[in-house]
Amino acid sequence: MIAVLAGGVGGARFVDGVAQVAGAESVSAIVNTADDFDHYGLRICPDIDTVLYTLAGIADPVNGWGIAGDTRATLDGIAAYGEEPWFLLGDRDFSTHILRTAWLGNGIPLTSVIYFLRSRLGVGSQILPMSDESVATRILTTDGELAFQDYFVRRRQTDEVHGVRFAGIDSAQPTEAALTALSDAELILLAPSNPIVSIGPILAIPAYRRALQHRHRPVVAISPIIGGKALKGPADRMLASLGHESTALGVARVYAGLVDGFVIDAVDTDLAPDIEALGMDVLVTDAIMHDQADRGRFAREVLKFAQTIAVRTAV
Repeated sequence: MIAVLAGGVGGARFVDGVAQVAGAESVSAIVNTADDFDHYGLRICPDIDTVLYTLAGIADPVNGWGIAGDTRATLDGIAAYGEEPWFLLGDRDFSTHILRTAWLGNGIPLTSVIYFLRSRLGVGSQILPMSDESVATRILTTDGELAFQDYFVRRRQTDEVHGVRFAGIDSAQPTEAALTALSDAELILLAPSNPIVSIGPILAIPAYRRALQHRHRPVVAISPIIGGKALKGPADRMLASLGHESTALGVARVYAGLVDGFVIDAVDTDLAPDIEALGMDVLVTDAIMHDQADRGRFAREVLKFAQTIAVRTAV
């Protein structure tokens, strides 16, 4: 069994690659929910839905989020009433949000809601919210504190980030399903997701951090920063503005003490010795998932790397 902590498009694509190689039923994705929010009265779960659609094979191949070929007649209708549809939702995508909101309103926990959705889309891997309790990422900027989606989508990540907090994190608990997935895992992977706002909220829940600190199986993280830049999103700028080095080494320092292995792109080969000095084995490879087939290639390399760590530490 393999557990993957994930969020965002890169995380979803990596989970898909791992599922290709290891088999869908062998993979459990524990997914960030701190960017969830309510919009038009509907509960939107962007990271979970991106993983869901990607594993179902229906994700938009260009954007990486949303459903391929979806239409936007509903948003056109909203715009006709004079409202700005700043958060883009497709018509079929709306059905996910409508059902989820209705089921949550009937008292069904988010974990069970996502089980229903992924089962009905034929997804064999577990998709587990990091918590059934609500957590909300808040971004501190020069203009004050912003809700995450206001910063990320409405304002297009143009604000310099001075701080990040996770409202509700103190009362958030992992579900039994997520803790079981971690305890049963022979390998734990940290996907190439933003370490601050995708993986960060998961590790802000003490039970998850303890599971990594007191690990009895290999933990391997993949850098989302390649050549000092994020392939998607604001991770590079966010790391820099929060006082971290915007490099693969900077990400490795964020995870120091929590992981046994770290994966970087060949362009960052010169950073390997400094990362190894943090106590991590390093895999240097082509870390860009160019297409769906390439996700499998990359995942296979990561799993082989993790196996070498498992063999070494068992000796």
